[in-house]
Amino acid sequence: MSVETGNHPAPSRSVHPARVIEEKRIGPRQLDLTISSPALAGTGKVRLLTPDGWAARRPGDRWPVLYLLPDGEGDYRTYTRDYHIEKWPELRKTLVVMPQMPFYGFYSNWWNAGEGGAPAVESFHLDEVRPLVERQYGAGRQRAVAGQSQGGYGAVKYAARRPGMFRAAASFSGFLHPLQYPEAVSGGAEYLGVPWRKIWGDPVRQRHIWQENDPYYLAERLRGTRVHMASGDGTPGALDPPGTEPDPEIPGLKGLAPLYPDEVISLTEAVLGDESRAVARRLQESGVSVTTHFYRGTHSPPYWERELRRTLPLLAAHANPNH
Repeated sequence: MSVETGNHPAPSRSVHPARVIEEKRIGPRQLDLTISSPALAGTGKVRLLTPDGWAARRPGDRWPVLYLLPDGEGDYRTYTRDYHIEKWPELRKTLVVMPQMPFYGFYSNWWNAGEGGAPAVESFHLDEVRPLVERQYGAGRQRAVAGQSQGGYGAVKYAARRPGMFRAAASFSGFLHPLQYPEAVSGGAEYLGVPWRKIWGDPVRQRHIWQENDPYYLAERLRGTRVHMASGDGTPGALDPPGTEPDPEIPGLKGLAPLYPDEVISLTEAVLGDESRAVARRLQESGVSVTTHFYRGTHSPPYWERELRRTLPLLAAHANPNH
């Protein structure tokens, strides 16, 4: 099933294009950018992890690019703060772009009751950040993208909505099929105080908008892109220390609990594991090159770090212009 995108209002255009208004060097290979963003109607942050030789770059020098997308918190510092990827030798030849996302922004241009406008998250990342780093910071056009939780969803969705923009996409515990369990979106949003209907509207009345943003319905657009999905099953796994407490109870998700065994302590991860499996099957049926890793484990950063390390060779290979 193919889905036409673009039926909901586009973000308003500004006569003032996005531009970098501040650079801050925070380490030998780390540079933070502050961007004046019409798509966000304000400013957004981006952290760059630069490759060896980048500081002495000449006009025209380009590097393969890996976009790393944070979870629903949206913190652009996630991958250096939590995993210290600046120390990973596998990333010394790659420009890593880590953009901020508005809290619980779901990597989408918000519907806003049909009015569109800010936050236009997809437009910020793909129509503002991407051209800026390509014009000014040595980013090439060989791109891969990966993310955790909401970021995993964003990685696969972006690759589907912009066919050919990314050669590879990887999701770690991603919200990959929002329409399978709409209450996972609405329940989490209500728990956090986010007006979820502003994102895509109502899942019944605005179902077409949900479909436009659901990788399950965009599967055919991923032909030609290498996709990897990893997720746990919500039960205690190898990286959960003894005595790991269950996830906080989210009232909107209580109705899903009877679907899973009693040993599930991370209902969020169990739900996302189901979504990932459903999308993986859909991609396989659609002729997409997809690999998976499903395991025992919860919705927690130690698993995401492990999966990112495991997936880096695939992502780096597809971001390499000689691949």
